[in-house]
Amino acid sequence: MHDIDIDLVEMTLDVVKYAINRITKTNPELGKPKSEQELRSLVGETITANGIGGENAFNLFKEVLIKATVPIDHPRHLAFVPASPTRAAIMFDLVTSASSIHGAYWMEGAGGIYAENEAMRWLVSLTGLPEKAFGVFTSGGTAANLSGMVTARENWRKVPENKNKKGLIITSSGAHSSIKAMAKVIDADIVLVPSNNVMSKEDLQKAIAALSIAERERLFAVVATGGTTNAGIIDDLKGISEVCKQENLWFHVDAAYGGGALAADSVRHLFQGIENADSITIDPHKWLFSPYDCGAIIYKNPELAKEAHAQEGSYLDIFKDEGAQGFNPSDYQIQLTRRVRGLPLWFSLATHGTDKYKSAVEKGISLANLASKIIQENPIVELVREPSLSCVLFRRKGWTATEYRDWTYKNHREGFALVTPTKWKTGNDYETVSRFCFINPDTTEEDIRAILKTME
Repeated sequence: MHDIDIDLVEMTLDVVKYAINRITKTNPELGKPKSEQELRSLVGETITANGIGGENAFNLFKEVLIKATVPIDHPRHLAFVPASPTRAAIMFDLVTSASSIHGAYWMEGAGGIYAENEAMRWLVSLTGLPEKAFGVFTSGGTAANLSGMVTARENWRKVPENKNKKGLIITSSGAHSSIKAMAKVIDADIVLVPSNNVMSKEDLQKAIAALSIAERERLFAVVATGGTTNAGIIDDLKGISEVCKQENLWFHVDAAYGGGALAADSVRHLFQGIENADSITIDPHKWLFSPYDCGAIIYKNPELAKEAHAQEGSYLDIFKDEGAQGFNPSDYQIQLTRRVRGLPLWFSLATHGTDKYKSAVEKGISLANLASKIIQENPIVELVREPSLSCVLFRRKGWTATEYRDWTYKNHREGFALVTPTKWKTGNDYETVSRFCFINPDTTEEDIRAILKTME
C-alpha cells in the first residue's frame, strides 16, 4: 500500500490542486443536502475487495460528496457556531497531517509540541490567569470540559471523606449541552440554575443555599459560561468566582465559543473574573480561526491536571525517564493518542500576528451590531434581545415554528444560506425564533440583507 508509483504522484498533484483551489476560494459553494439513498445511487459501492482506484474515489468526493456538505466557512453559514479557519491554518493542517507527528509525548513530538505551546502561551495570556497557568489542545469543547471536570473531581476526592462520594456540579440552565453530558460521563449529579439570561452571584448563592446538607457535602464545582452558544450571554464571572472562593469550590469557565472574544478590546471587560478560574475551556476552531478539530483546556494549576490524567503503563515508562523529559500533553487531558492539533493555530498566528486576530474577532462583533441595526429598520422582523458578542436573536413577526423550519430548509436546499431557528423563553413559554452567529470576517452587509429578504 505504501509503494510510490506514477498514479499516486498524479493523484497527489490533483489533491494539491484541489486544496489550493479550496483555500483561495472566498465564496465556496454552500452545498445541498442529499439523502443516504440519493448519495448511494450517485456514488455506488466504494469499499470493495480490489478498490475503485484513487482517481475514481477522489472524483466521487469532488463531484458528489463535497457538494452535499455545508462548508463551515461559507459567509452565509450563520447557524450553530460556524468557523472560519484562516487560509494559513488550513494549509498548515495539511502539513500537520503529512508530517505524521504523534503529539502525546515530548520524546516523539518535541518540535510540534513546542510550537503548540507557543500558541498556548498567547491563549493563556488572554485569560489573565497567573504566570504558572498553562493548558493543552484537545479535540474540542466537550473533551476540554470533561478534562477540566475530571481534574476538579479528582482534586476534591483527595480529601479522604470525599473519596467514594458521588460529586455534584452547579451550572446554569443556559450552559452548553456538553456540561450535562460530561456530568453523566464522570457520574456526577448536576443542579441547573434556572436562568434565561446571566447566571449571577445571587443566583448561585440561592442555588447553594437550597441544597440539602448531604448535597452540599457532594458539591465540588461550579461551571459558568463565557458566552452561551444560543445567545452569547456571559455569566457574572467575577461574582461567581467570589462565591466559589468563599465556598471552596472549583470554578470552571466554559468559554468554548465566547473565549475568542477575549482578544477583542471592545468586550474584554465583560469577562472580568475569568482570571480567577481554576480551569477554562476555549475552542480555537470556533472564533480563533483554526480548522476542526481544535479545542483547549487551560488550568490555573496544571499540576492538578497532571495528577488526575497522567497514565501508567510499562510501555509508557520511557516517557517518564529523565532523558525524555519535556511537556507531555497527554498528561493534562483525557486523551492519550493525539495529533498536534494546535499547529495550524500556531502557524496562522505566526503568519498573521495577533493584531490581525484581534481585528478579525472585532469584525464578528461589528457584524452582530450591524445586523441588529438592519433588523430594527426592517418592519417584518424584530430583535428578541440586544446582541451579545456575535450572536443575534430575532423573530419574523407572525411566524410559527413550522414557518421557521420550512424557511431554513428552503434556503439550505437552494444552496443559498444556512440559518437555523432556536428557542427563547419569553415569560413562561418558549418561542421559536431565528439566530445569527457571526464568525466569518468575510460575511458582508449584503449577505445579511439578502438573508432577511428571504423572509418576506
